[in-house]
Amino acid sequence: MAVSASLSMAPPAFVGMKSTGSRAVAPTRAARAVRMAGRRSAKAGRSQVAVSAQKVAVLGAAGGIGQPMSMLLKMLPEVSELALYDIVGTPGVGADLSHINTRAQVSAYVGADSLKDALSGAKLVVIPAGVPRKPGMTRDDLFNINAGIVRDLANACAQYCPDAVLNIISNPVNSTVPIAAECFKKAGVYDKRKIIGVTTLDVVRSNTFVSERYGGDVSKVNVPVIGGHAGVTILPLLSQAGPGVTVPEADIDELTKYIQEAGTLVVEAKEGKGSATLSMAYAGVKMAKSVLLALSGEDNIVECAYVESDLVDGLSFFASPCKLGPDGVAEILPLPELTAYEQGALEELKPMLQGNIKKGVEFQ
Repeated sequence: MAVSASLSMAPPAFVGMKSTGSRAVAPTRAARAVRMAGRRSAKAGRSQVAVSAQKVAVLGAAGGIGQPMSMLLKMLPEVSELALYDIVGTPGVGADLSHINTRAQVSAYVGADSLKDALSGAKLVVIPAGVPRKPGMTRDDLFNINAGIVRDLANACAQYCPDAVLNIISNPVNSTVPIAAECFKKAGVYDKRKIIGVTTLDVVRSNTFVSERYGGDVSKVNVPVIGGHAGVTILPLLSQAGPGVTVPEADIDELTKYIQEAGTLVVEAKEGKGSATLSMAYAGVKMAKSVLLALSGEDNIVECAYVESDLVDGLSFFASPCKLGPDGVAEILPLPELTAYEQGALEELKPMLQGNIKKGVEFQ
């Protein structure tokens, strides 16, 4: 949703919440943390540390992705405060979530003049704000609307929480991540480790589809996905699928295209009433949890992400497996040896991704 001037009507007070101008704050509720369904288990060899809970801000919290994502974030023990921001609707979402007996304290903010309070002290900012895809639309069709939204929110983040990690979900990610990077550069606070495009849904889909077709434990199957987050720029490395599962070479082209078009299939199935909101919320929280664990010092956490990168010649931003750390992206891991098919697909996606990046960098 677009950032707008502050709403003239202050949100009403709700049972269990107290209203303070454009902010509604939920009381603290000390309770056991509920693990979210589908949460991945700790990897073998990963160092275990005491996890400190952090403030997380969700920008676009009242939207189709923002609401289920906020609920899943409320369930994470790694979250101490959940700050919900949108131009409308956050008091109701906040009141609803504040009744869930988990650790995170919920606060709700409405209107651009409340962004400072929403963002101050946040260690992670998740941005799902923007208009959803509709039938016939591509992610690039969203650029003219969502680019301005991300620019305004990124400018606010650069001003009020410059050291936070940004997880950008707003499409087209191939362009919105460069937009955010330019905002931070102009503000003089850019740290490439902290601006992350969330491509986790491409990995989640790849893992699901491979497991459904070829067996293997769906919670353990892992398919790295590189490139970008739109159409042919999405390149699942099916040759690297594992453990315990192999994708036949004869199936790779068809399955690759199926993964690339999976989001479109959801948009069409919803008949104009939404996009992949639920699976995106799950994937977004999966990424958020990994970032929070890494911020707390847990080691050996690897997620695919779209970040500033010099991994591939001619592409200044690229999605690939990244090791996360206390400051965001600690290391961009080398690509595995690609098959002839994957190498050809990588060359094919370059012009489109270059154009997407250029569009974002040049956006004013």
